[in-house]
Amino acid sequence: MPTDDDIFRALADPSRRRLLDRLHAADGQSLGDLCAGLAMTRQAVAKHLAILEAANLVVAVRQGREKHHFINRVPINEIAERWIGKFDQPRLSALSALKRNLEGDNND
Repeated sequence: MPTDDDIFRALADPSRRRLLDRLHAADGQSLGDLCAGLAMTRQAVAKHLAILEAANLVVAVRQGREKHHFINRVPINEIAERWIGKFDQPRLSALSALKRNLEGDNND
C-alpha cells in the first residue's frame, strides 16, 4: 500500500502532474495517446506512468493489446482532505485568488 510519501514523491514531478492533468481531461488514454504532443520519449512517459501506478494514482486496464490509464481519485482526495481540508479553505481560496489577481495570472 503506497504511503503519503510515495504519493507526494509521485506528485512532485511536473511531468507526472502533466500526465495526471491529461488524464483528468480525458480519462482512459493509452500510452500512445498520452505521448502525443509531449516533448518526452515513449519510454519516459511509460516510466512516469509506472511511478504513478506504484503510488496508486493511476490504474491501468488492459484492453486488447493496449493498456488504458485511468486516474484513481481516491488517494488524491485523501491527500486533499488530510493536508488541505484541515485548513480554512475559503480563506485560502480567497488569498490564492488575490495572489493570482495581483500577479496578473487570471487563468482560472
